[in-house]
Amino acid sequence: MPNTFRIMKFTLYFLALSLVMAIVSCGPSDEDKARVRVNYARLLLERQDTLQALLQLDSVAILHPKSTYSANAAKNLKLEINSVLVQRKGTELDSVNARIVKLEGSFVKEKTEFDRYTRIIHKKQTLQQSLNRSFIEVHLDERGELFISSNYCGKTPVNHVGIRVYDNEISAKTDTIPLGDVNNHKSDFMEYKWEKVSYRNGRDNGVIQFIADNAERKLKAVFLGKGQYYIILEDSDKKAVQDALALSEAIKQKVALEQKIKTLQEKLRIR
Repeated sequence: MPNTFRIMKFTLYFLALSLVMAIVSCGPSDEDKARVRVNYARLLLERQDTLQALLQLDSVAILHPKSTYSANAAKNLKLEINSVLVQRKGTELDSVNARIVKLEGSFVKEKTEFDRYTRIIHKKQTLQQSLNRSFIEVHLDERGELFISSNYCGKTPVNHVGIRVYDNEISAKTDTIPLGDVNNHKSDFMEYKWEKVSYRNGRDNGVIQFIADNAERKLKAVFLGKGQYYIILEDSDKKAVQDALALSEAIKQKVALEQKIKTLQEKLRIR
């Protein structure tokens, strides 16, 4: 009797294992699963979700390596998508280039033997426009890198280390650039004291955006240091900041688009 029980138990186990194998063997093939992903990618494209569609197509060859037909279909569809994207990005680039040309009309370009990159100087803030005055200067180069400096000219030193720009209840303040820092420069010329503090690498702390966003207001600035000095921002200087910020953003957008187009074109060459 025990032997009969063991035989029956083994028979049931064998039948169960055979059933599982049969179910597995009758399930969807790698090709079927891959086809579902390709069709889903097409659905995502219809919904304008290009990024997710590309992710689905990229996963076909990885998750379903035996799906020769669907993998090839996924590859061809990716090429079509990338070709369309190149055209779209090219159109965007044309638009950005047109905007850059228009904005550059307010600037002059200059590069001396001491400059690594070409400087883009607003016509309202050239050297001739900026002698013997205290003001906020905007600096821009060919890469789109942007920063401001506070320039003081007077007979009494302020030894300023930062500025606060404000109007009534709103204000923005730069980081502190201590005396002796390479970005805090001072000099004397005849009876005048010259101070120039540069706020590079984001150390303007939002002052650039603040000026651009509130250029229509009567903005003031206080030079903060051992002493204090107040100015009213001239309309031309506020305009210079606005224009430089817009041109900086356009240049960086151009660089990003050019890189994206290059990447997409490389994908088109890989077949």
